[in-house]
Amino acid sequence: MLDLNFVRENLALVEEKLRQRGMNPAEMLKDFRAIDAERRQAITQTETLQARRNRASEEIAKLKKSGQDAAAAIQETKDLREKIQECEKKAAEFDARMRDILTALPNLPHASVPVGSSAEGNVEARRWGAPPQFDFKPKPHWELGEHLGVLDLERAVKLTGARFAVYWGLGARLERAIANFMLDLHTREHGYTEVLPPYLVNSESMYGTGQLPKFAQDLFRVPHGERDLWLIPTAEVPVTNLYRDEVLDGARLPISLTAYTPCFRSEAGSYGKDVRGIIRQHQFQKVELVKFSRPENSYDELEKLTRNAETVLQKLGIHYRVVSLSTGDMGPSSAKTYDIEVWLPGQGLFREISSCSNFEAFQARRANIRYRPEGKNKTEFVHTLNGSGLAVGRTWVAIVENYQQADGSVRIPEALQPYMGTDRITARSA
Repeated sequence: MLDLNFVRENLALVEEKLRQRGMNPAEMLKDFRAIDAERRQAITQTETLQARRNRASEEIAKLKKSGQDAAAAIQETKDLREKIQECEKKAAEFDARMRDILTALPNLPHASVPVGSSAEGNVEARRWGAPPQFDFKPKPHWELGEHLGVLDLERAVKLTGARFAVYWGLGARLERAIANFMLDLHTREHGYTEVLPPYLVNSESMYGTGQLPKFAQDLFRVPHGERDLWLIPTAEVPVTNLYRDEVLDGARLPISLTAYTPCFRSEAGSYGKDVRGIIRQHQFQKVELVKFSRPENSYDELEKLTRNAETVLQKLGIHYRVVSLSTGDMGPSSAKTYDIEVWLPGQGLFREISSCSNFEAFQARRANIRYRPEGKNKTEFVHTLNGSGLAVGRTWVAIVENYQQADGSVRIPEALQPYMGTDRITARSA
C-alpha cells in the first residue's frame, strides 16, 4: 500500500507511474482529491466540535460549582455529541473510500525499471553458461519422465485432477534432493535462517503481502469455522507475515530467511497454457528467500538475493538468463523485479524459474512491519524482498531436460549426487 501523504503530495508522479504500468490513472485514483478534501474536512469538523464540547463541559463544571443553572450548557453538550457522531460517521465513510483507493493502487516502479507495456519491454541483464549440445533431438521432460517411470500425470488426475503430479522412485528422490541442496546452500553459504511455517494462513496474512483482496480467485480458500483460511501460494506469505504488527530492532537488519514449502495456486485465467508436463501446477514445491531490510540498503539486498538464487543454477551447471521486468509486466506489489529464466532444451525456450522482487515499504505498510533505527525514537517501515531460490519442480524439469542422454537416461549433476546416492536415473534404476 502507498502512503496517503505521499500520494497526496505527489499525485502527478503517481499518475505517471500508473501510466507506465499501462493503467488509467482516472480509473485507479477515482475522485481521490475530492474524497481526500471531504475526509480532511470531516476530521477537522470533528476536532472543532470536540474542542467546543470540551469547553462546554468545563463551563458546566464552573456553573455547577457556583450554584448557577447549567441546563443550557448541558443541552449544548448533548447537541454537540450528536453532531460529533455524525461527523465521525462521515469521516469513517470517507476513510473507507480512501482505503479502497489506496488498497487497489499498485506499487510505483523504481526509476531503474524499464518502461514497457508487456513482457516485450523486458530487458535482459545477463546470461550464464551455454546451452548443452546434443547429437540427438532432446525430449521434453514429460516424455522423459514417462519413459523413466518417474513422473506419473495420469494417476495424479485420478487422485485429484488436472495440473497435479505424482513422482515415483528416483523422481521423488530428485525433488527432495533439489530442495535439500537449495536449503543447505542458502543456510550454510548465504547466511539465511531456515523457517518451517504453516501452509494455511489467515486472511490478514494474505492481505499483508498483497494477495487479498485483488487475487482471491487465484487462491485456494479453506472455510474454517467462522473464518477463512487459505492455502499458501508461496512461502512469501507466512514468512513475511512472521513480523506483522511488530517493531524490529534496526541493528538486526537485514534479516534473511529461507523456507521450503508446498505452494497452492488455482491458476485462474491460465487454462490452456502449459498443459503439458509440470510447468504450471496447482501444487508445487518451492524454496523461498525473504529479506527485511533498511530502506537505504534494499536495492543492494535485491542484487544479493538475486545472485543467491542464481548460484543454485551455477552449481547445477544449467544455462540461464536474468531479465529485468518492465513496468507493464511486474506484479502489482513490486517496485522492481528480476526474473531468472532457465534454458529448457526439450522445449527449446527459456522458462521463468525465479522472480526476485523488492517491494520497498508496500507490503510492510499493509502488514505494519516497522523497525527502530539505532539512536532514534521514531519507527519506520522496513523494506521487504523475496524471490524463489528456486522453484523445485521447475529445477527438476531443467535437470531432466538438460542432463538427458541419448539412451533416455538422465545424468545427475555432481552437486546433487551426494543427495541422490547415484549419478544417473535410468528406466531400470527408477
